[in-house]
Amino acid sequence: FLSIPILASPDRTSGHLLHIMPFRRHFISYLLLLIFFYANYLYFIPKLYFKQQRLFFFLAIIACYIIIASLPGILLGYEGMPRHMPMQAPPLPDMQNPGITFPVMMFFRGGSIFQFLLVFFLSFLMRVNQRLNTIQSEKLKTEVSYLKAQINPHFLFNTLNGLYALTLEKSDAAPEAVLKLSSMMRYVVTESSRDTVPLEHELSYIKNYVSLQQLRMVNSTPFSFIITGDPAGKSISPMLLIPFIENAFKHGLNPEEDSFISININIEENRLEMIITNNKVTMSIPIEEKSEQGIENTKQRLEFLYPQKHKLVIVDKNESFEVQLTLNLS
Repeated sequence: FLSIPILASPDRTSGHLLHIMPFRRHFISYLLLLIFFYANYLYFIPKLYFKQQRLFFFLAIIACYIIIASLPGILLGYEGMPRHMPMQAPPLPDMQNPGITFPVMMFFRGGSIFQFLLVFFLSFLMRVNQRLNTIQSEKLKTEVSYLKAQINPHFLFNTLNGLYALTLEKSDAAPEAVLKLSSMMRYVVTESSRDTVPLEHELSYIKNYVSLQQLRMVNSTPFSFIITGDPAGKSISPMLLIPFIENAFKHGLNPEEDSFISININIEENRLEMIITNNKVTMSIPIEEKSEQGIENTKQRLEFLYPQKHKLVIVDKNESFEVQLTLNLS
């Protein structure tokens, strides 16, 4: 990019390019455009545009154009004018000498605006394309990770052991538990790849998951699971809430210790609020099945899919863990 004014200069073979005023002016302009490209790509777009700070974004772009259009003239002097102006009124535009370019006219030169817009749209399209690729990649990784997380030996063995105990007791709850497990697997396989799913389906999956986890609870374990509000007609990104619930059961349930788990989900209009609280108990969990990575992935998904539409507060204390998530579903 910086080599363009060098290669395009008719004096490139002279060896004294830096002493030629038009070349120096063009070189500084291209250098400023290059700085603007990376500033827009690395900061303005991700920090302002993607964060819904559109007004500040466009003000920053306008300010950058003013700097790029005026700084070469300030440093080297404007075309047709000396660098150090005398202390007198500026001359009026000479219509007989169109080669003279005044400071105000520098902002509206066709070539300058075209170059700036070209760099702006190039950086914008590249950044948006990179963001879309990142979202798609995260989506694919999330699908695979949750496929492994929900249908893994640890979860299946615990569930099957509970089902085995029910069958030995000839409990009427055994067939229902099998149907719930089947429904969960079907949901993960068929619907987790979609962009959004009905909120009712997501809550149904959570209910089945909680019911199967209750198979390994003792009756004395304090447990609360409450869903209030009407989910009808609302949609949500699939598998978005379950990592926090899964984390509560993995780290908050141990029959040999004082366990406590509370899950509250409230839906009001287009607003969903979920509060999960659990005691921390001693658990032996394989590294590959820990929930920390799942929660980090979910944080990234929230940033990508619900920018400025969610609030996540995690309170991690020595003896307890609490998650507060507020989500705007509109």
